[in-house]
Formats: sequence, structure tokens, C-alpha cells
Amino acid sequence: QGHLLGGKVRYAQPRHGFRSGIEPVLLAASVPAQPGEQVLEGGSGAGAALLCLAARVPRLSGLGIDRDPELVELAQNNAAANGWPGLRYLAADLTTASVSGAFDHACANPPYHDEAGTASPDPSRRTAKQGNAGMLAAWASALGRPLRPRGTLTFVIPAALLPEAIAAFGAAGCVASALLPLWPKPNSQAKLVLLQGTKDRRKPFRVLPGLVLHEPSGGFTAEAEAVLRGGNTIAF
Repeated sequence: QGHLLGGKVRYAQPRHGFRSGIEPVLLAASVPAQPGEQVLEGGSGAGAALLCLAARVPRLSGLGIDRDPELVELAQNNAAANGWPGLRYLAADLTTASVSGAFDHACANPPYHDEAGTASPDPSRRTAKQGNAGMLAAWASALGRPLRPRGTLTFVIPAALLPEAIAAFGAAGCVASALLPLWPKPNSQAKLVLLQGTKDRRKPFRVLPGLVLHEPSGGFTAEAEAVLRGGNTIAF
């Protein structure tokens, strides 16, 4: 039994295979959900992102969709262990799943390793990390479709996929409006970025100051600790 957000969230995940990193915690911190709103997540895994959101936002309702039924069962158990009945999880392919209702926000940490590259020998890691051509567009479309007008769509992705992701957001009717780089250390290139768009509403595109994750010595910065352990938001 593990924890997230400095012990605020009880969190179990597989001992072997794919294990969550800091990406879902950062993703949850960037979703501007308000009390009582509904959030849809693609590739929810063991539930880390929605669990972190529920810890911050009272009365949150959330639906996580993941292809791995074992992870879905684990995510549902995690929601129950934390006493958050508003979170539910569905074992399905996001791009073909039938999603009912309207959501205020949608988010994802999509698979991003090129399928032409060397595949992980572990099936769960391969499913979680390896995508195919056009996958970002398919995920943005699937997540954008059930969004309410002016609902937000947020991805955490490698910086190298930014042009593809911006195009995918536009095609899904959620024109990208803000980019927040995640710097590994001061004066280093961003390997990951947070990208956010709004459905049916075009805003001037902004590049935000970003978040430095690690000190030169290797530990997390105070700003990163405030998000990863303190539960602070990343304001867009």
C-alpha cells in the first residue's frame, strides 16, 4: 500500500510492470476542476490522476478509461479505499468507448513511445507507453467529444510531440491556448510539457513560465514539492 500527495491519498499499484511516475500528479494539478464538476480521463491506469484531483476538489465526479482490466479494478479499489464514490473506472479502448453524459474537463497522459521502436517485454508497460501514428488525434477527439462547451482538455506529453498535439487539439474542437513547460532542472530543456485547450472557445495562445522539477543537486524544488506532496495547483 503506497501513498500520493504526501500521504493524503492511499494508492496501490502493481508491484511489477507499469508503475505511475509523477506525470499523473502533475496532470491532476493542472486540471482547473471546481467542486461538483465532472472529469474524464483517458489511460487512467491505477487511478492516480483522478485520485489526486478528488483529494483537492470536493464532490468531484470522475470517469477513468483504461484498456487494462486489472488496472481498472485496482483503480476502483483505490477510489473505494479513499472513500470517493464519485470516481468510477471503465475497462475499454478510449477511442471506441461509449461515454454518456457531459464533462467539464478531460485529461490524459497518452502513450507516446513510437510503435516502431523497441517494445517493452512487459505487456502492461507496452500498453501504457507505446502509441501508434495518429493516436494523439484519436485521443483528443475521444476526450473532446463529451466535453461541455468551454470545457478544458489537458495533456501531459513529451515536448517533441507538441506540434502534433496542438494540431490534434484543434481538430478536436479544443484549440490549444496554453503551454506550460516542465523543466527537469534549471537552465535545461523541457522534456515534458502540459498543454491545455478549451472546447469551442479560441483564446490567445500563451507560453507560461513553467515549473522546474529538480534542484541542481537532484532533489525536487520547493515549487515541485508543493505540487507533488502539498497538493498545490498548477495555474493555467
